[in-house]
Amino acid sequence: MTTPSLTQSATQTQQLETQQLEAWVSFLRSHAAITRELSVQLQREHGLTLNDYEVLLHLSHAEGGMLRRVDLAERVLLTASGITRLLEGLESCGFVSKETCDSDARVSYAKLTDEGAAKLKDAAVTHLRGIEELFVGRYSGSELATLAELLARLPVTGSDCRSASETPPCS
Repeated sequence: MTTPSLTQSATQTQQLETQQLEAWVSFLRSHAAITRELSVQLQREHGLTLNDYEVLLHLSHAEGGMLRRVDLAERVLLTASGITRLLEGLESCGFVSKETCDSDARVSYAKLTDEGAAKLKDAAVTHLRGIEELFVGRYSGSELATLAELLARLPVTGSDCRSASETPPCS
């Protein structure tokens, strides 16, 4: 039985690292290109950014169309100041209102207005068409199922990233 030389092992390791890096870069570039185009479409047709749309969507799924601003920031992966700036824009357009907590004045909520719900409904047509064109339409049903299963392993919040560093990597 022969054992691979150090040169062969180093080359195999380098190829694996190259493949891993290529997969990572491809993922990042695709994500950036698709989200940029989805945002351009929403901005051009509805005056919304992709983050605006995501906030309206989260609010539409929340009980009473309302979420604590801090919870909303976590869901859309923004800082406290980032969500404040985003919500100020949506408030000035009349799509979201700022509500206070009766029992704790330090807590404030973002609430979807009727105008915001209507804007979301109109923008959803454009957004879903873009998702179909740029993502879904490029894969078969079985490929999408496999991709969804693989992507489910990735963190989706900042706290997921921190807890992932404490667990062993997948093999």
